[in-house]
Amino acid sequence: MKKFLNEFKTFALRGNVMDLAVGMIIGSAFTAIVTALKDNFIQPILDFVTHTHTADYYTKEVLLGYLSAFISAIINFIIIAFVLFLLIKGINTLMSIGKKKTEEATTEPTTKICPFCKSEIAIEAVRCAHCTSKLDE
Repeated sequence: MKKFLNEFKTFALRGNVMDLAVGMIIGSAFTAIVTALKDNFIQPILDFVTHTHTADYYTKEVLLGYLSAFISAIINFIIIAFVLFLLIKGINTLMSIGKKKTEEATTEPTTKICPFCKSEIAIEAVRCAHCTSKLDE
């Protein structure tokens, strides 16, 4: 049973699965923004043009209601995106706790700067490839 749970954890926390889950959640939240835009801006304009509603229908309160519904959808999207960000950040931190940190290897530089033309050249070079100056060792 423990092996099964470990395999499931490896599958569920794999990058592709997490990306798909985040994409689905963000997509549904963005769908709410598009729906609010259609319901609160595009549809009233079409209703006015096709005389479904008269100009008297669109009072200040009705228009402010449309605007507040749209802003509410945008705020919901931002909250969902922020919570997902924190969730994924927490999962990534938890996943890295058990792993050993790889020490960065101190590597020797492979290039140097020519003192004459300031170009980057190989460390073993005795002449600059750009200005052909003889380099002192």
